[in-house]
Amino acid sequence: MLKPVLTVSLLVLTTGAATAQETMRCSHQLPPQHAVSGVIDRWAEEVETLSNGEIDVQVFGANSLVAPQENITAVARGTIECAFSVNFQWGRTLPIMNVTLAPFAFQDLDMWREWPSSAAAAFLEEKLLEKGLRNVAWLFQTNQSVFTSNGAHLVAPEDFEGVKIRGLTPTFDAALTAMGAATSAMPGSEVYQALATGVIDAAITDVAAAYARKYYEVQDHMTQSPVISVYFHGYVNPAFYDGLSDGAKAALDEAGLEAALWAVDAAEQAVAEAPDLLRAEGVALHVATPEENAALEAVMRPAFDAAFEKEAGEDTRRLLELLDQM
Repeated sequence: MLKPVLTVSLLVLTTGAATAQETMRCSHQLPPQHAVSGVIDRWAEEVETLSNGEIDVQVFGANSLVAPQENITAVARGTIECAFSVNFQWGRTLPIMNVTLAPFAFQDLDMWREWPSSAAAAFLEEKLLEKGLRNVAWLFQTNQSVFTSNGAHLVAPEDFEGVKIRGLTPTFDAALTAMGAATSAMPGSEVYQALATGVIDAAITDVAAAYARKYYEVQDHMTQSPVISVYFHGYVNPAFYDGLSDGAKAALDEAGLEAALWAVDAAEQAVAEAPDLLRAEGVALHVATPEENAALEAVMRPAFDAAFEKEAGEDTRRLLELLDQM
């Protein structure tokens, strides 16, 4: 009489352990209306489908699980299983992740379609693993930014003199400082409040994010420019990944490759739609001319390059060689 009871008890315990291991909580900072947020939701569904339900993906957006600046540490420590971060969230921890912030340097969308399978991506994935993270997705966000402001556009380098502006990373902030701006780095989720309260005068963000995060409520002028390229990447705890079956690992790999293409398509659509959406909200949107972009690049790029080479160290040369191969 005891044997069936013991068998059932062991089955319950085994099933419970497997379920706990396969639940994957994924944190990110983006609001639901953001294009990349939609791609992450679609990726989560694809992971569940391709893994035949072995991985239960639970997505927590808009900082609802972990703060943006804590996602990396939370996943590395195993507090949560998964997160998505924007590349400049790495700051000084892994500065080569910010190579795409080089002003006006990464404008080819075909490069982003090929990126997940490139040697450059593999190189960064090795570096991420050294930091305690297993990368599973590369999601391009934009190569079209806006400088937001009130009362007048920020167009020429001299327009930035004395302006308190949102910063991104020490290397990119060096480019803003070279134009006379005073930077204050913060995640996108904090920028609206900082603008509304006067902590900063101006911001730089993705043109689509300026609409999604409703910057138009606190800034009435915006200058659109291809100044930087920005991406999010998804990563999981290595111990969690190693505990998955081969089929579940393959599902993560395949879903990541598919999501990379979805992200580029979503970015193209968002960039096409955002300018008119912003104008409809009363924003005076100026699209920078090639001559205006060249004037910005002449000041910003040398300052960025000097700061990036100093901060990123030996890995910089190797990464740039791999990027040249693309």
